[in-house]
Amino acid sequence: MMRFFNKNKLLFSSSQNGSKQSKVNNHKNSQKIEKKLESNLKTIQQTFKNSSDLQFREFEIYNAKPVKASICFIEGLVNEDYINLHIMKSLMEPNFLHETKSLPANNLLTIVKNRGLSSSGMAEVQTMDEVINGVIVGETAVFIDGFKSALLLSTQGFESRNVEEPETEANVRGSREGFNEVLKVNTSLVRRKINNANLVFEDMKIGKQTKTTIRIGYLDGLADSKIIEEVKNRLQRIDTDMILESGYIEQFIEDHPYSIFPTIGNSEKPDKVAAKILEGRIAIFCDGTPFVLTVPHLFIETLQVPEDYYSRPYLASLMRLFRILALFLTISTPAVFISLSSYHHEMVPALLLTTMAAAEEKVPFPVFIEALLMVITFELLREAGVRMPRPVGSAISIVGALVIGEAAVSAGLVSAPMVIVVSLTAITGFVVTALNDAVILSRFFLLFLAGGFGFYGLLMGTLILIGHLCSLRSFGTPYLTPVGPIFFSEWKDAIIRMPLWFLKSRPQTVNWQESRRQGNQNKPRSPKGERQN
Repeated sequence: MMRFFNKNKLLFSSSQNGSKQSKVNNHKNSQKIEKKLESNLKTIQQTFKNSSDLQFREFEIYNAKPVKASICFIEGLVNEDYINLHIMKSLMEPNFLHETKSLPANNLLTIVKNRGLSSSGMAEVQTMDEVINGVIVGETAVFIDGFKSALLLSTQGFESRNVEEPETEANVRGSREGFNEVLKVNTSLVRRKINNANLVFEDMKIGKQTKTTIRIGYLDGLADSKIIEEVKNRLQRIDTDMILESGYIEQFIEDHPYSIFPTIGNSEKPDKVAAKILEGRIAIFCDGTPFVLTVPHLFIETLQVPEDYYSRPYLASLMRLFRILALFLTISTPAVFISLSSYHHEMVPALLLTTMAAAEEKVPFPVFIEALLMVITFELLREAGVRMPRPVGSAISIVGALVIGEAAVSAGLVSAPMVIVVSLTAITGFVVTALNDAVILSRFFLLFLAGGFGFYGLLMGTLILIGHLCSLRSFGTPYLTPVGPIFFSEWKDAIIRMPLWFLKSRPQTVNWQESRRQGNQNKPRSPKGERQN
């Protein structure tokens, strides 16, 4: 107990020291820009600890007499061709030099700002803190000797991955675009889907060391203002050194951090994120990752895919039912088999029971141990296939499924029915990959209960999981909506999908207001476009 308090005390003191050091650094960086060029450049070098990727280029601007100037940028974060063409060439061009010779020296910075530089993004700053914050995100600072201001120009030009089809959310019909690791590219992909001036993006910096840019997006007037404020408050309360991926944000702001079920959605597809924004949800973009978070997030969304809305409703509805069936099978199949084999023989037909008994006769382990070993082996094979290089990973999956399974049955370590059960569990698990974490943990949970109590344990575990799901909320929205609590008006796009012309209203449980998305509010239109009487 004392060790626990001492550990917390050390953490608290280190946090205080870190905050004090941060305040010292902020105070140091927030000093005013000096008139002397050498002093400003020396301050920047000291701040970056003479880092080798910090680049300076000193030159002269000719007025009545030569005036020293310098640019500062970080190598790899800028487009150097752009700097050479639009900064260096512009300031050292003979025509520009000729125009500045007859101007007073105190107007030189203004002339450079208004006529000398041809950059679309430019800002005049007075503190070193602003200069340093700009340089570390890929901007270029321009200093002129004798002025207490500097110019920051947008020159970002680092290498990035192209817009490609996401591998985690494959589809047959629909957009092939996927987010990449560049924030402005991701928001532009959503802006292309939603050509609406009410689409708002707001930025904030999170992470004491990384200072990662987080951007929230929503439709003004459609998203609930209370949810927007709650999202902002939770983001602002994050107190951490680093944010390297949107998963950090997800774990800091979720309603139930100890739950195995995700209460915050994520996606790599711009069309999916745009559709959620159009329903009144809020999107959270994180610089450096292709995964965008969306809130509020409902359980039923994990069983829906964008392709459901691009196809006719009949097959889409059938596929949703299959996904629900797959979710039930992948969680409960091993537990059901253990219950039937160990406790409830009377529920199995005599012929099938004889076959199962003959298969289990030569296996040296109880059914529970056999199932547990097979499920663990499958998870190890799946993890190996994911972590290994792609060509090797697929080979491991095939070898594991065929060779190891066949060898285990031939050696009498497992029975053939158990291999079938685990195979069915694996195949159905691939259908609901959005719930992969919760599915694996729930499967082991029900497996242990069924091994100890049979169907009674399976029923008890199922009720515990359902009760837990009913208790969850995502930013004020019940997680099992529209099934629990029941909203019959939203069932037309829950378990099955009705035709698009029938979905006249947005989900009320997302934006908590009655809002129509198609048709006239007073006289809705039929599918043919005629007014209904």
